[in-house]
Amino acid sequence: MAVNALLQSSRLSWFGAEGADSDVVLASRVRLARNLVGLPFPGRADLGQLAEIRQCIDAALADLGTELGQPIDRIALDQLTALQRGVLIEKRLVSEKFAEMLPHRMAYISRDTRISILVNEDDHLRIQSMTPGLSLTAAFDMASRVDDYIEARLDLAFDETMGYLTAYPTNLGTGLRASVILHLPGLVYTRNIENIVNTSPQIGLSVHPLEGIGEGAHLYKISNQFTLGYSEAEMIENLQAAVGEIVSHERRARKALSYFGKDGVEDGVWRSFGILSYARSLTEQEFFALVSRMRYGIDRGIIKEVMPAAYSEIIVAARDGHLKYFAENENLSAGEISAIRATRVRAILQKYRTQG
Repeated sequence: MAVNALLQSSRLSWFGAEGADSDVVLASRVRLARNLVGLPFPGRADLGQLAEIRQCIDAALADLGTELGQPIDRIALDQLTALQRGVLIEKRLVSEKFAEMLPHRMAYISRDTRISILVNEDDHLRIQSMTPGLSLTAAFDMASRVDDYIEARLDLAFDETMGYLTAYPTNLGTGLRASVILHLPGLVYTRNIENIVNTSPQIGLSVHPLEGIGEGAHLYKISNQFTLGYSEAEMIENLQAAVGEIVSHERRARKALSYFGKDGVEDGVWRSFGILSYARSLTEQEFFALVSRMRYGIDRGIIKEVMPAAYSEIIVAARDGHLKYFAENENLSAGEISAIRATRVRAILQKYRTQG
């Protein structure tokens, strides 16, 4: 029942309209890679060893819900349908690679969805913490709390020289990957996004369109590339500072659009809002482009009729997998999905209409 509620929910507490700099930064994530001593990495382990890894971690996490003060959903990936796994991918609670139906893969997801722990992907453990807005320190603190809980109960692979041992050398050291999701329509419209993408590797960052989302959504993921030779605090601080600069560039681009090309931009915003409000059929790619313009209009104060939280719910509820699961029919045609999407979008916009 808890898993069904998780899959049906159209809200993610860590994504959307709240948090620092939330007009640009939609979410922050910190992921820690950890492995047990004395057992091979999952890619080199046999079935018996994978089962042993899962059993050891399962026992260690027995009281995690009590520690975090909320229930933890325990999900065996090989017990889910392809559609159910797809919904978890859409919600960014598991990766596409992790969702491959391989034995002894487990996911532990907190009731508020801000913590997910993946067992037997590339590493024995991947602890993922997600928070709204630009809040990397809060995400790291939450992940560290789970890490400390686990380390008190399991012997983790650690080398005094290299740090935490991981399946991929790029994760050696802290085992930490930090990232943020940004909405960057201003930089896209002013054609400055390529400058950000091309220069970011020079300062150890990766910037690319958010995977699994159409480019028309103008969503980008920014993450650190290196984990060895830096402390956790340095990595968080460096990424936080770099994101702050990109946020400033995005706001300047939005301000410029308010003076140059204002009529064309506002026309695009209102056309998008009108289509979303009245359309009877929307493809997923069309939807991504329209909802990005609507969000831009809300953030710039062009659209005052809808609360910002509408975007946070629509971006989850209007995905193909979620619509199929909500309709309890994974065999819907493309036309049927588009019709259901339009209906859901209209309903959510009505739900978040402002008064007056």
